[in-house]
Amino acid sequence: MAETIIKIDLKQSPYENENVHNRWHPDIPMAKMVKPGDDFILECHDWTGGQIENNDSADDVRDVDLTQVHFLTGPVGVEGAEPGDLLVVDILDIGTFDESQWGFNGFFSKQNGGGFLTEHFPEAQKSIWDFNGMFTKSRHIPNVEFAGLIHPGLIGCLPSKEMLEEWNTREKALYDTEPDRVPGLANLPYADTAHMGKLSGDAKAQAAAEGARTVPPREHGGNCDIKDLSRGSQVYFPVYVKDAGLSVGDLHFSQGDGEITFCGAIEMAGWIHLRVNIIKGGMEKYGIKNPIFKPSPMAPKYDDYLIFEGISVDEQGKQHYLDVHVAYRQACLNAIEYLKKFGYTGAQAYALLGCAPVQGHISGVVDVPNACATLWLPTDIFDFDIKPGMDGPQHSVAGSVDIPLSKDK
Repeated sequence: MAETIIKIDLKQSPYENENVHNRWHPDIPMAKMVKPGDDFILECHDWTGGQIENNDSADDVRDVDLTQVHFLTGPVGVEGAEPGDLLVVDILDIGTFDESQWGFNGFFSKQNGGGFLTEHFPEAQKSIWDFNGMFTKSRHIPNVEFAGLIHPGLIGCLPSKEMLEEWNTREKALYDTEPDRVPGLANLPYADTAHMGKLSGDAKAQAAAEGARTVPPREHGGNCDIKDLSRGSQVYFPVYVKDAGLSVGDLHFSQGDGEITFCGAIEMAGWIHLRVNIIKGGMEKYGIKNPIFKPSPMAPKYDDYLIFEGISVDEQGKQHYLDVHVAYRQACLNAIEYLKKFGYTGAQAYALLGCAPVQGHISGVVDVPNACATLWLPTDIFDFDIKPGMDGPQHSVAGSVDIPLSKDK
């Protein structure tokens, strides 16, 4: 049995655990040290640190403090790792806690985080998903059950001082182009809620003021939300600081490509079993500045899909030039409208596309002016036939319990 080198207590605030942090900074001390070839287990809070509860109210999603996230376990130092190396991370296994066999999906309100389709779903809502072994279903979205592809939404190594400065400079420049935008264009350093692991005193205060927020993916990995980084996958991370400083969190039981609801996966607390190795000088040898990975050989087997297309023409009919973001949004909206014909509400359909193992593809980026993006919806996750037929939809979930909507304050 591998050793659990960092444990958490779900009844305890992550701020009380010195082996957890919620900002990226090169000065955060290593929580634990391991050697190349070692395998070990890390326990992880859900990304909000326990702010969301298993109930039928979305008020906690409405009121979530997004300046706190994400809570990451680590950093784990790897002896001998140096800037310019590649850290090879094998994801050997991932699992749930016996005492926490559930997860959540949520839409953030437009005023607090927003999301991919925030103009269509501006209010906070959430769905709760119960786990049964490798399968999950929700009391808020009927007639659906599917196998999970458990993965870390967020995993990466510490940045160097120079890289941190680059991140903060370029993101501040973007933010300044429209500082009053809702949702914001970027999330800048915010010291008040920073948790800097084992740092203390003046060093902690300085790092908290500079530390990069964990919200976006960057050159080191970070919050990439790649559903295929599941058990059995292998990741090659660029190393930017001595000992690498590997951290992980934001575990997902399942997710559709794009994590389109922002809190779009089935978010969970749990554990992850990793093995690490080093390729000396690997960044230069292979021309790598962002992580690369090999996907898991184990994945839910869904063979039959309905594929929805979208093009670079937005909801108002405005033509965009080869805009994949607009095209994928249209594919998602087209799928939502289709599912509504079977009685699902728009919110239920939106949540399902964020949670279920849907595939997103960039299908064409050469035929001006329209890019084509596609969303692949597995038909086998439904317990009824959702394919088109001459007689129209033959099943309706109308009248089922809808996703909880937050109340007005």
